[in-house]
Parts: sequence; structure tokens; C-alpha cells
Amino acid sequence: MVDQSELAWRMLCRRYNAELCYSPMFHSNLFAKDPKYRKEALQTCADDRPLIIQFCGNDPKIFLEAALLAQDYCDAIDINLGCPQAIAKRGHYGAFLQDEWELLTDIVKTLHHNLSVPITCKIRVFEEKEKTVKYAKMLESAGCQLLTVHGRTREQKGPNTGLADWSYIKLVRDSIKIPMFANGNIMCLKDVTRCLEETGVQGVMSAEGNLHNPALFSGITPKTWDMASEYLDFVEIFPCPISYIRGHLFKLFHHLLNLKPNSKIREELAVAREMWQFRSFVQKIKDKYEPFHEGIDFYVEEEIDPNIGSEIIKDYNLSLPPWLCQPYIRPLPEIFKKIIEEKIKIAEDPLRIKRQYYDEEGNEISRKKMKRLRRKSRRPNKPEGSHERNIEACPICTNPLGFKCEFKLCRHCCRDKCFEENFDCPGHKFFFKTKRERKAFYNNLLKIDEKQNELDNL
Repeated sequence: MVDQSELAWRMLCRRYNAELCYSPMFHSNLFAKDPKYRKEALQTCADDRPLIIQFCGNDPKIFLEAALLAQDYCDAIDINLGCPQAIAKRGHYGAFLQDEWELLTDIVKTLHHNLSVPITCKIRVFEEKEKTVKYAKMLESAGCQLLTVHGRTREQKGPNTGLADWSYIKLVRDSIKIPMFANGNIMCLKDVTRCLEETGVQGVMSAEGNLHNPALFSGITPKTWDMASEYLDFVEIFPCPISYIRGHLFKLFHHLLNLKPNSKIREELAVAREMWQFRSFVQKIKDKYEPFHEGIDFYVEEEIDPNIGSEIIKDYNLSLPPWLCQPYIRPLPEIFKKIIEEKIKIAEDPLRIKRQYYDEEGNEISRKKMKRLRRKSRRPNKPEGSHERNIEACPICTNPLGFKCEFKLCRHCCRDKCFEENFDCPGHKFFFKTKRERKAFYNNLLKIDEKQNELDNL
């Protein structure tokens, strides 16, 4: 998981029967070259074992350099070949290497022959089962010693996620000899048992299900505020970035924060930056819903916020009270299509009631101003107006001009002027004049050399 399985979260999961934990996915190039990045990434402790550190990348040498620096802090190195996110596509790693078998063979072999710890791989399946089996066998023969198979294709993400197909996992399990883990559709402990029986794998991995219920492997559905408080206790011991904390709390309280009466407290979490603010948020949730859980008060089902959730999602989720840790059931593609159609219909309705925003004094304000206030609350010490740029228009077109431009033009107009009139603009880093003069200088040297050669031949 990217930025989701830091040390504090791993320690919480280990408390509730997670037998093996993975680090967040680290970029091999940054890990190898940036000491600050590496120091933050290698946050661990004596009780954080067994641990697998996972990397992404596409260069065998850099991969090895990073793995050598990490091998003393873990029990295995994982090559993440399953990440389907857009950033993986741009960086050319993760699941977007699954068609480059020669490169993957080189990476796995390089690590296998030069590291003192085992090499593991995590993959997604192809549409064709035969190709998936060949893919797994290729990694096994290259030196992979444990394979995790996610039963979804690279394209199954976001609204197209759908269900993972365990039949692919079973087929791979029957075709290779190394140990295997299964991933996909793991929402509760019963899913773990069923997956082990149906696929024959040696272990089961959970990512998204774990984020909504870190006690998943204990087979319990604890109260969200209890899990959040325990997590914050671990954060006090093992500090992590604020964005990680906020992300975990949004996942833990996902079902509660989608309810319309909780829209204000949701905004409080969105702007929280201090530990006491996170603690206060958790306490407010507890104070509101604990009487319902204890049976002191009767809970009347609350309306889902139409700006966040949907009635279709509501009908599709589990029927547990929203204050208990439970998975988010991602709608199937056909259900998601209905949700989009519903949202478009609501947006196009001229009589619809738009969401209203208020400042601290209770005055109604625009959505744009609300965003500005939220930004300010996140950085209260930032000087007033420092985020706003005084942009002047280019005299030739309507684009903003470059502040460092020699000719006070926008980038496009400056490039045309420098090219046509033979100028340099250091502000925009256009050096047409310098390059042309350099080219002419070397051409003159070449002509002198040619003449000298002719004279020598005479």
C-alpha cells in the first residue's frame, strides 16, 4: 500500500493477529539516492517482524542498490508488480511492467543472486489464464521465492474494480512450486478461511479490507473510536506524516463520515493538523455514538450525504451499525454506472438544492471562499495573500507573462520571438542565439580542419 502501512499502522495490525506485514511501496531510485527519504522509509523496531520491504522501479542496478541498503532491516524484499495507479504508469513501474518479461527476469535474477534475503513478487493477472500461468512460472524460474497473486487485472481499478477471480489464483497455485499468497475480496476472517480452502495458497493478504478494519484477522468488528485511539497511541510512539494519520481516520470512519449529520465533523478532520485535533475528533464521534452502541439511546438511521455517498451504495453495503469497523463494499461496475447516472441527473436538475457553506460566524459563503478558509486553517502561520500571485497578461496574447522573462512575454510568445529574431531568454531557458553561435563556431572549426587536411594531402 502506498503511504498506508507505516510502522504505527503495522504495529496496530500485529496486535490483532496480522502475522506478516509489508512496508509501504518505496521508489527504488529515491531510496538509493536520497538519504532523507531512506531514513524515513526505514522506520521499524524490534517487534516489527517478520517484515517485507517492497520496492517499485524498472532498473535492475538501482533496484539492487536500494535492496542492499534495506536487506538488514527486513526478512525479504518484495518487487511490487501489481500497482495499477496512474503514477505507476507515468513512472513505468508496478503493473505496467507486466509485459516486459525480459526486464523482469533481469531484475529478479539480479536481486536473487546478490541479496542475503529472499525475493518475493506481487502480481496481477492477465485476461488469459494461460498467460498468467506462464508469467508466474517466468518469475519463479528467475528466482522469485514467494509469489502473491492479486485476482484482478491491471485495468480493474476505480469504478471498474469488480470482484477478484480466485480461479486464476488456484490455477497458478497448481502450476508453480514456490509458496503463494492470495489477494483480493478479503473483507473479513471468513473470506480468509474460504480463500485458503478454494485456492490452496499458503497465506492471504488484505489491503483495503485491512484499512477499514485493522482487526480483520482477529475475526472481530471493533468500535471505530477504539481502533482510532489505539492507532493514535502508536503514532505517539512512532510518529508519521499528518497525511497518513488523516487518511487512516477517514478510512476507519468512512461509513460514519458519509452521513449527512456528520458533514461538519468531517470538515474538522479534513483540516486537522495536530494530535490533539485528531483526538478531539475521535472523542466527538465516541460521545455521539457510544450511547447507541451501549443501548442507552435508540439509533435512528441517518441520511447519507448526497454530496459524498449514494442510496445505491447504502443498499449495497453490509448491515452492521456504521460505528463498527467494517469493509467498504466497492460497487460492481454496473452498479457504479447507475450511481454516475444518478449524480448526473441530480446535477442537471434545475430545482436541486445546492450544498451550502458557512463561515465560523454562521454566515453563508461560496464554495470558493470555503476552500480558501480551509487552506488557511491548514497553514495558519502562512502570511496573508502569500499564496496569491499577481499575474499580468502577456501584451501579445491573453496568457500570463513570465516573471523572469527578458521581454515580458508569456512562454509561447517568448519562444516565437527568440526563434525568429535570434535572442536568448534565460528566464524561460530559451538559448537560440547561444546555440546558433556555438554551432557556427564548431562549423568554422570543422571547415578549418578540412582545409588543413587538404593542404596536408597536397
